[in-house]
Amino acid sequence: MIALENLALRRGRDLLFAEASMQIHRGERIGIIGRNGCGKTSLLKLLQQQLEVDSGRLSIPEDWQIACMQQEIDAVACSALDYVLDGHVQLRQAQSLLARSEQQDDTAGMAAAHDRLDHLRAWETEANAAQLLAGLGFEPGDGARPVNDFSGGWRMRLNLARALMCPSDCLLLDEPTNHLDIDAVAWLERWLLRYAGTLMLISHDRDFLDAVCTRILSFEQGRLQLYSGNYSDAEQQRAQRQAQQQAQAVKVQARVEQINRFVSRFRAQANKARQAQSRLKELDRLPQIEAAQADSPYHFELPAADRQSDPLLHLRDAELGYADACILSQVSLSLRPGQRVAILGRNGAGKSTLLKSLAGLQPLLAGERNCGEHLRIGYFAQHQLDALDLQTSPMLQLQRLRPAASSQSIRDFLGGFGFGADAETAGIAHFSGGEKARLALALLAWQKPNLLILDEPTNHLDMQMRHALTVALTGFAGSVLLVSHDRHLLRSCADELWHVHGGRVQQFRGSLEDYVQQLREDFSAGTDAGMAANDTPEDGSTATAAGDVRKRRRQQAAAQRQRLAPMRKSLQHTEKRLSQVAQALQTLHAQLADETLYQNPQSNTLQTLLQQQGELKKQHDELEQQWLQQAEELEQLQLAAISQTS
Repeated sequence: MIALENLALRRGRDLLFAEASMQIHRGERIGIIGRNGCGKTSLLKLLQQQLEVDSGRLSIPEDWQIACMQQEIDAVACSALDYVLDGHVQLRQAQSLLARSEQQDDTAGMAAAHDRLDHLRAWETEANAAQLLAGLGFEPGDGARPVNDFSGGWRMRLNLARALMCPSDCLLLDEPTNHLDIDAVAWLERWLLRYAGTLMLISHDRDFLDAVCTRILSFEQGRLQLYSGNYSDAEQQRAQRQAQQQAQAVKVQARVEQINRFVSRFRAQANKARQAQSRLKELDRLPQIEAAQADSPYHFELPAADRQSDPLLHLRDAELGYADACILSQVSLSLRPGQRVAILGRNGAGKSTLLKSLAGLQPLLAGERNCGEHLRIGYFAQHQLDALDLQTSPMLQLQRLRPAASSQSIRDFLGGFGFGADAETAGIAHFSGGEKARLALALLAWQKPNLLILDEPTNHLDMQMRHALTVALTGFAGSVLLVSHDRHLLRSCADELWHVHGGRVQQFRGSLEDYVQQLREDFSAGTDAGMAANDTPEDGSTATAAGDVRKRRRQQAAAQRQRLAPMRKSLQHTEKRLSQVAQALQTLHAQLADETLYQNPQSNTLQTLLQQQGELKKQHDELEQQWLQQAEELEQLQLAAISQTS
């Protein structure tokens, strides 16, 4: 068990948290959340004993083995497989002992080393490491490549694999889903759910936190708050606690004002002086309760260009790739105004190649790319963070794009992205990855595109900024092409799915949940790298028979998804329309609550609003009935499908 008793931690002059007391038991999976810079990574370093507490007490069992995911990796020449195996420190120590004993002809040492290697099941560790690499998206043969051959994102995956390889009682992971695609995230979820030790992970991916975590540790205004359940549970508990805090703060403030009025009125009167002093003492005893505060400093919109073309962009019989390799072939597609597309597929399948080609940054190998007359593209990718002008301020970079804009309008715009007065005028060389990502998004929005092409825009963004981006994208009037491992963002902002697979781009006929479920079925069936190292091996005939059964089940599941996909899509469309009408009704009710409307009952405004209310109520009732009917039909089909396959 890990115990924190009245713990406080500072970094320099900044107090990260204080008065932290809690217990974390073996087997719990703790998700750590909070804005960027609040101290989440420092907490993990504290648990690794890389930092010392400023006050209080931290207790960690002495015999616990703690594994952690490193955030940096040097360019080393050893193979990727060996680098991952190095994470198994006990294995490497036993192998070193065996090598020394053999060199010294030490029989006893060799026997001890072999016993240790047998205890560690050394014969299967290389296969386990290879399966970790495959599960995290590495291709066959990548394990033999030197580490310095891989890009920064793939090296971070190697660090993750190395941490998972290490036998441990406690596993510490810092944003493990960064640089992963949805396929690898789904695999990682399954791996972590089977991890027997205590897990503590930092993440801004709410779906990942919901799938994996049993408790949530939240950094809130210099305090640590521990919630039970996953992220959604914690969000609900926090909202309830803030509502109670706000109500109590209002109540206390009302009493303070009442006492102050009494003292101010009667303090000078001799017959009331004693009562006034009593009220002042009561004032001192009142609890100091702060009003609940909204944590997010981000409030921005993504304005779209006033003019549109239909279609905005068109590819015909396109071959996409590079001079030495064709990645995607026979690509024919059109993007129309208002279209919102999420692109799915494994890393390396060609998603980024597709986005670059659509943005005009990568020339076609063959075929045609035709742009609408009024096309204005806003393109975001991680490499753009490195292309920012580090010597200039955010304000100057926006002024360059629109010289006629006033200084105040630029300040207001940057303020919505969380940049204060200092950040607006200072150079950005000292900016963190999250601050650079916010600036790149601000530069993109400032140009008012009508087609947003976003390649993993949420990397480096905290939960509050991700939420603000989701809200802004939902309200964006243009078209969106989006690659992201953040399923909440995809689910909220995309209306259709494209799947990049096997050198082709095809529409995925199903929901995002269908896609993730298909991945999980593939992992469970053994068609992809998973947790096979922990499974009991099968003999040849049993494996063949089991493989046939798994194949048949996958085929049945795929056929079922294809049959149900149109109905699910129709149900989602009805649900979306029902939500829109309900929102419109709520807005109308607020307008009708204005008492001035009823001073002239015959006014055109009142009559128009009442007529609109009647029409919206009728639409709402019809859509609600339609939704209920569709939901019932879908449920009956699902039950029928289950009975057929059971």
